[in-house]
Formats: sequence, C-alpha cells, structure tokens
Amino acid sequence: MARKWLRNGALAAVLAIGSLGSTGIVSGGFVPSALARDYSQSGSPTGQIEGAIAVRQLPKEAANTLNLIAAGGPYPYPKDGVVFGNYERQLPARPRGYYHEYTVPTPRAKNRGARRIVCGGALRQVDNCFYTDDHYNSFKRIVE
Repeated sequence: MARKWLRNGALAAVLAIGSLGSTGIVSGGFVPSALARDYSQSGSPTGQIEGAIAVRQLPKEAANTLNLIAAGGPYPYPKDGVVFGNYERQLPARPRGYYHEYTVPTPRAKNRGARRIVCGGALRQVDNCFYTDDHYNSFKRIVE
C-alpha cells in the first residue's frame, strides 16, 4: 500500500515539474495551454498510466488529433468522440460519459490501428488527455 502511494505521489511530482504551462503550435495547429493540470488523480488503483508524454513527443498524427479535438472536429473516423467506458480500468475512475476516445491514425494501417487519445471532461477539452499506442493496455498522460 505504501509503495503504491509513493509511486503515485512520485509520478504526480514528476508530472507537475514537467508541465510548462504555455500555449504552442504543434504540427501546424493550435494546442490550448494547461494540458494536464490535476496530477492528484494521475493513477488508478489498477491502472497502467506509465508516466507522461509531452505534446512535442507525440507522433505527428497524435498532435493533429489533439488539434482536431480542441477544434471539435471534423474527425476522420465515425467512432471518434464516442464515450470511452474505461472497462480496462487503466484510467482514474470517473462516472460513465466522462471519457471520450479519438483515433490516432496509424500510417499504412488498413483499419483504425491501436493508437488512441482518450480525454476526460467536456468535449473539446484537451487538458486531461491520455495517449495509448497499444489499444488501451497502457496510457501516458499528455502534458505540454
């Protein structure tokens, strides 16, 4: 129990230090400032949030997807923006409807691929988003 608390507390400290808090242009689009402000809920009891990833470290397709989310679309896939159920319990527990998922296109994939961005809160809000490149097996919190 103490180890889990220490791990989550250390993760929160690392994420807080890594947040830059500025507005920037990413891959030719606008990404609002203040990504990932609340680090107190950065992990879940059974979650696999593996630290953080800066917007500039995301694949360009993921940065483009963030821009689309902030703009409210249009999205390339019909399932983009649907409620993400968090059935895998990888993200912090929230009421149903809190999380929405968006496809991050995978070059040369014949389907939607395994990459997604899942954002919590209101639609078009990108300050509580997570990136997965392994179809929900693990996530990284997106920070500026």
